[in-house]
Amino acid sequence: MLVVSLIFILAGRLAMAEVVTVVSAKSSIMTLSKNQVADIFLGKTNRLSDGSLAVPIDQAEGSALRDEFYAALVGKNAAQMKAHWSKIIFTGRGQPPKEVSNNAEVKNFVANNSNAIGYIELSALDNSLRVVLSNDALKP
Repeated sequence: MLVVSLIFILAGRLAMAEVVTVVSAKSSIMTLSKNQVADIFLGKTNRLSDGSLAVPIDQAEGSALRDEFYAALVGKNAAQMKAHWSKIIFTGRGQPPKEVSNNAEVKNFVANNSNAIGYIELSALDNSLRVVLSNDALKP
């Protein structure tokens, strides 16, 4: 029974996508820390490290990639993130990141907006984007 459980755990880890946090290749931002990315996506700051306005872009609610990103970034599941944003919105302190449907929409928005920051699967990366935080940096 223990062996079967371990196999399922390992299979789940292998099935997880490699998530990378990206900005436009035209952006002056070269790298960001895990804390800086967390602060942007949690609404604690609306500025990038160069002082420019940050426009965070989320994947669709309920997507496995979004759930994986927030679990790795801040250790929160979808329900906890929903509660976090409900409180922020209710107190008038901010709005959640703009939501798009998939990797392609994140790529398009971020590539064409030097203030945008998003996350995609590593396999979707191309030269229109720059990785500012890798999957390895998201791991605890």
